[in-house]
Amino acid sequence: MAKSVPVAAPRPFEHAQGQPATATVRALFAAMVVAATALVVALAVAGTETWTPWTIASLALLVPVTAWIAGGAATALLGVMLPPAPVTKLPFGWRPSSRTAILIMVCGETPAPVAARAAALRRALDRLGLHGSVRISVLSDTSGKDAVRAERRAFAPLMEAGLLRYRRRLRNTGRKPGNIAEWLETRGRGYDFMLVMDADSRMSAGRIARLIHLMEQTPGLGLLQAGIAQTGTDTRFARSQRLAARLMGPSFVAGLAAWSGRTSNYWGHNALIRVRAFHDAAAYLPVLPGAAPMGGPVLSHDVVEAAFLRRAGWAVAFDPDTAGSAEEPPATLEEFHRRDRRWCQGNLQHLRLLTAPGLHPLSRAHMAAGVLGYAVAPLWLALLLLAATGHAPVTSVWPAVAVAVLLLTPKACGLWRLHRRGHPRRNRLLWRAALAELCVSALIAPLVMLRQTLAIGAVGLGRDCGWKTRGRVRALPAGWLEAVTGAALAALVFAIDPEALAWMMPVLGPLLIAPWLVRWLARPVVTA
Repeated sequence: MAKSVPVAAPRPFEHAQGQPATATVRALFAAMVVAATALVVALAVAGTETWTPWTIASLALLVPVTAWIAGGAATALLGVMLPPAPVTKLPFGWRPSSRTAILIMVCGETPAPVAARAAALRRALDRLGLHGSVRISVLSDTSGKDAVRAERRAFAPLMEAGLLRYRRRLRNTGRKPGNIAEWLETRGRGYDFMLVMDADSRMSAGRIARLIHLMEQTPGLGLLQAGIAQTGTDTRFARSQRLAARLMGPSFVAGLAAWSGRTSNYWGHNALIRVRAFHDAAAYLPVLPGAAPMGGPVLSHDVVEAAFLRRAGWAVAFDPDTAGSAEEPPATLEEFHRRDRRWCQGNLQHLRLLTAPGLHPLSRAHMAAGVLGYAVAPLWLALLLLAATGHAPVTSVWPAVAVAVLLLTPKACGLWRLHRRGHPRRNRLLWRAALAELCVSALIAPLVMLRQTLAIGAVGLGRDCGWKTRGRVRALPAGWLEAVTGAALAALVFAIDPEALAWMMPVLGPLLIAPWLVRWLARPVVTA
């Protein structure tokens, strides 16, 4: 492919009609984060009676923890404060002048549902008149004779009917990025854009058409990430994740799109990508020197690919609308932990790429935020233990109140956004659902904090999580690791300060009941 010469991206990503300039929004975002962090720290300092090295350590921990929480709150606030971005509408009779490949990436998933969704999407695309301009290809890295045989049986009728192409690699070199890179070399020259989808992705034909139209109208745009809703599995855990995404997702993504502008991020799927730009700038990522977990292929490759595209001069933007774009959440908390462990390792690898030459400062900020997102867990746990054991003698409750307000702000923003659009009966149901989600998320949060702390410890000890490991034997049944750890922490707090146990129970309680909680969350939702 010829070397690309990117041009500046025109509207709507930087100066859309009725939208503040990106620089102004970024300044407002930064001011909100700094102000909120400074307020919490000031309240903590004002409530500190005795200064010791432990007190100073607790305040040092409080700064990054609060900044991370304040960043989420500020993003959500921007999402409801700013006027909504214009929704792309297709001109009457529009047909693409480009060619687009929809790449469905599979690796061991149950093939029948993927095949059914691909066939339905093909029919919907044809009804929109996109038969000649949009092709569907399934790119497989599935291994194992039985799994491969089942996959071929599922896709064979669709191939024979000309609905899609199916290609399985014999060698899984480079994992998902390697699969896409191989397709770029063998098939990519015939396409202008590629839409990357995972096996559990959902996208409507209309949404795909709008993305293509927007990409055609924006010559300097290298990647357009669609907002993503959640759908699918009906376990209690999945239902809670879907409700949280519906409640907080739209306002958060709108705010994120506003302050990130042309230097946004990539989530690895449900994104339309300019083939020429990606091939030249991001298709071949560096292999980090040394062994895993900090060396080897980059697991969280999507953030790096977005950074490399931006470095080459291409815009990377969010289309925050979640209509017609979705994915399946993990069905159980255990599945969530396995995926989160892989993401933790991948994000920590970004520490070695923060100083890569030529990156846009905001691309570095995205990487740093991903690292901090996991580092907050052990920092938060250490801060709680310091406070519970009397080593952080803050007598005022106001810092805790301020942090709680920041934690609840994204939920409040999402609730306000939905409330102002609904009618009274629907709003009553919405408030009940939001309260239920808040209760479930409060129970889950200590479990996630503990697992993320252990994940960072495992990476620090050199333990590689592997890739899509399944069926791994656990040392303890589900939830018992959390229960044992919770009992040990409770004994430690009781031995030092028995009175501190009472206010530590919102953290210790969910850990102690984790075996029951994990099973309860994994059960299907029973509807009348």
